[in-house]
Amino acid sequence: MGTPDFAVPCLARLVRDGHELPGVFCQPDKPKGRGYTLTPPPVKEFALEHGLTVFQPSSLRDGEALSTLRTLSPELIVVVAYGKILPPELLALPPLGCVNIHASLLPRWRGAAPIQRAILAGDKQSGVCSMQMDAGMDTGDILLSGVTEIGENETSGELFVRLSLLGAQVLADTITALQDGSLYPQKQDSSLATAAPMLTKAEAPIDWRRSAREIHNQVRGLNPWPCATAELFGSPVKILELRPLEGGGAQPGTITESRKRLIIACGGNSSVEVITLQPAGKKAMSAAAFLAGRSGR
Repeated sequence: MGTPDFAVPCLARLVRDGHELPGVFCQPDKPKGRGYTLTPPPVKEFALEHGLTVFQPSSLRDGEALSTLRTLSPELIVVVAYGKILPPELLALPPLGCVNIHASLLPRWRGAAPIQRAILAGDKQSGVCSMQMDAGMDTGDILLSGVTEIGENETSGELFVRLSLLGAQVLADTITALQDGSLYPQKQDSSLATAAPMLTKAEAPIDWRRSAREIHNQVRGLNPWPCATAELFGSPVKILELRPLEGGGAQPGTITESRKRLIIACGGNSSVEVITLQPAGKKAMSAAAFLAGRSGR
C-alpha cells in the first residue's frame, strides 16, 4: 500500500526480491496540470509496468477493501506513504501484521511531513524506521531503522530521494528478519515524540528578523514545495538556495550588496547570500543572472 514517488523503491525492492504480491493498493488517480488530466500515482504506474494487480479504493471503511483483502489473503501488508488510515479490522487481517516504512527516526517527527520538518528544525540526522502498525499515528513498535546524516545544504527534495532508497533497504532487512524470527520490536517513548504536520503556503514567507541559519533551514526545508518566498526590489520571488554568512550590521531585510552578489541582512547579526531564486512567472536563475537582468534595465 503506497502512493507517491517515495513508495516506489520499496515496491521495486519487493519485486526484485521475488516476493509474491497479490495486490498493490494506492490512492485514486487525480487530475493534474492545466488540463486537469486524470493522472495515475507513481506506485500505480510502476505496478502496472510490472504486471501487478492494482486496487484504488476511495475508502477503506466501507467494507469493500476489507473484503478484497480477505480474498487476497496476504501474510503481510507493507504500507509506505499510502495516505489513508487503516482501520483496526484491516490492521488485524494479515498474520504478520502491517509494517509501515516511515521517513524519520521515530518517535521524532510523527506525521505527514517528517523529511521537511527535520530540515526545518535544523536536525543533523534523519533516517527511516520500519514499524509494526497500530491504531495510532506512527505510534507502533519500532522494528528496524536506518540512519543518515543530513547534508549542510541538503534540501527536502534531495533527502526525500535518499530516504526512499534507504527505506527500501530497511524494508528488505525487516522482511528477512520477520522470516527468520530475529526481530525484537521496541516500544516508542512517546515523551520524546514530535509532530510533523503537512506543510502549508503560510510557512513560505521569510522573516528576515530570524537568524541566517534559521532562514537557511527554512529555504532548504520548503524546497521543492512550497518554496520560501520574499519580496526583492519590490517584486515577489521564490528563494531556492542561499548560504548563511557571519556578520550583518544592518536592519534585517536590508539588501547590503546587489552588484555581483546578493546579500541580505538577517537577525542575530547575521546575513545570507542568495544563490538561486525564481522571480514570479519566470524560471529559476542564479542571483548573479537576476542582478544582471536588473542592471540591464
